[in-house]
Amino acid sequence: MCGIAGFCDYTEDYQRVGSNWLPVLKKMNRVLKHRGPDEDGIFIERHCALAHVRLSILDLAGGHQPMTRCEGLGKCTISYNGEIYNMPELRGELLADGIKLSTTSDTEVILAGYMRYGWEYVKRLNGIFSFAIWDGRTDKLLLFRDRAGVKPLFYCKKKHSLIFSSEIKGILQYPGMDAVLDREGLCEIFGLGPAKSYGKGVLKGIEELLPGHFMEYDRSGMRTHCYWKLVSQPHTDSYEKTVEKTAWLVTDAVRSQMLSDVPVCTFLSGGVDSSLVTAICARECERQGKVLDTFSFDFKDNDKNFKANSFQPSQDRPYVDQMVDFAGTRHRYLECTNRDLYEHLFEAVDARDLPCMADVESSMLYFCRQVAQYDKVTLTGECADEIFGGYPWFHKQECFDADIFPWSMDFEMRRMLLKDEVLRELPLEEYAKAAYQKTVDETPVLPGENAREARRREISYLNLKWFMQTLLDRMDRTSMHSGLEARVPFADHRIIEYVWNVPWDMKCRGGVVKGLLRAAGEEVLPHEILYRKKSPYPKTYDPDYEHLLKSRLMEVMSDSNAPLTALIDRKKAEAFIQTPSDYGRPFYGQLMAGPQLIAYLLQINYWLEHYRIRMV
Repeated sequence: MCGIAGFCDYTEDYQRVGSNWLPVLKKMNRVLKHRGPDEDGIFIERHCALAHVRLSILDLAGGHQPMTRCEGLGKCTISYNGEIYNMPELRGELLADGIKLSTTSDTEVILAGYMRYGWEYVKRLNGIFSFAIWDGRTDKLLLFRDRAGVKPLFYCKKKHSLIFSSEIKGILQYPGMDAVLDREGLCEIFGLGPAKSYGKGVLKGIEELLPGHFMEYDRSGMRTHCYWKLVSQPHTDSYEKTVEKTAWLVTDAVRSQMLSDVPVCTFLSGGVDSSLVTAICARECERQGKVLDTFSFDFKDNDKNFKANSFQPSQDRPYVDQMVDFAGTRHRYLECTNRDLYEHLFEAVDARDLPCMADVESSMLYFCRQVAQYDKVTLTGECADEIFGGYPWFHKQECFDADIFPWSMDFEMRRMLLKDEVLRELPLEEYAKAAYQKTVDETPVLPGENAREARRREISYLNLKWFMQTLLDRMDRTSMHSGLEARVPFADHRIIEYVWNVPWDMKCRGGVVKGLLRAAGEEVLPHEILYRKKSPYPKTYDPDYEHLLKSRLMEVMSDSNAPLTALIDRKKAEAFIQTPSDYGRPFYGQLMAGPQLIAYLLQINYWLEHYRIRMV
């Protein structure tokens, strides 16, 4: 896994003035170095410059990038971030076609495949990726992003230049790039955050290449194309066949994502998703004569402070213990203190380049850093809830009736601390509803589907386009900021495509939440794990942590130079702090309630200050 960046301009000659641009590429690599601490490289052509930092996972000796390949009189260069899980098959096909390969890396497979078959070769890739190809045969730059959007890719058009990077911070290294937040960006932060609109980078002028899309940039301009999208069609498999095929897809995705020249590990919460991934990995490791490393996360003293609620009914530890015994893994229990959690709040902003999921994200960053001391690759259970219908909003009538994002229906919490003049200026709820409606209108329709199933399909599509993307962004930034590669087997596009069209009475057979996935795991997991009631990623319930947040917020609000004071009303903040926190009333998802709102505001203040953001 790696980081990529670069720029292209047909009015420039980067080779003639290469000394002017070499420092820019080096700065891009420097700010992305956490994504690839093992190696870095640069490429400069007349109109195009590419940068790359590498985390070595496959072909440790031969995968240096940017990689250039020559065929006849033409050559192409690639800067690539990702993993191609069907690389062995693709490599075999290229060799059978008479194509000579000099490395065992997936980078060369992509480049050779593109040079032989063109841009459509991306459709044959099963993996997570974002990559740039400079085609010297046509003087064209192409940017590609994987189907589910696991790997990020941002870009900016500045006069004649196209600038791109795995992370926003890379683009900000380009000369003359300022971090500007306009009215629309503020609506993103306060109306949608910690989510953001797909295709947008929040900061003015910065965009995001959409998942399943690629971009061409040449002398005639910039064009974006969709190469993959979901299609709604009747599901014709029987229930038994559906269970069988789902089990095969999940098993095959996990096994293929174990592809690595270094050991892999898994995150293990004791829930059905991570336990399925772990059990399949453990079996494969056992077959190879190896023992799988697993890691679980919790907060110091959470056994004393835990408060069960409808969103988080149980703690993980007893189920983790059972899975460790069952799968025979080498397990490590990791804990996060209040101080660790607070300090990583701000580094989580550095990782995401945006305010994010508060202490949910800061704890994940902390834990990824601990895991990276032992392993470089991990498999996680992310995305199963979005795909198989595990969240409460798939089931609650009020979510079916709402005309807003079902995980973010409490708009009062978003508005309650903002200054009155800010509220008059920012149409937060209208902005959020417009974003919501845009996605609903894009939902692939299945003709003849009844109204309730059509609505459930809308909720599923909203989850895939919004909630899942937020969690994928969290997983990518927190892991890569720590030099750890996180893989997400459930986001395999084959699983997404197949399960998308499975009717709800199969997904939730007999009213059992995620019944299809549980049925698919019948031969893999013990019953107690398989049918455990969903409990999301843990968070702290320590009152000392909440007191720390409140104290820090009041310090910020007392500082007239703090940028947050231009947005938040001090009297409203003081009144909010005096009110007992309601952990069962999230303003986003299942975990972000009162304390997380305070942490989110602190992240906003840090972001505005640290990134020197100019509000217009």
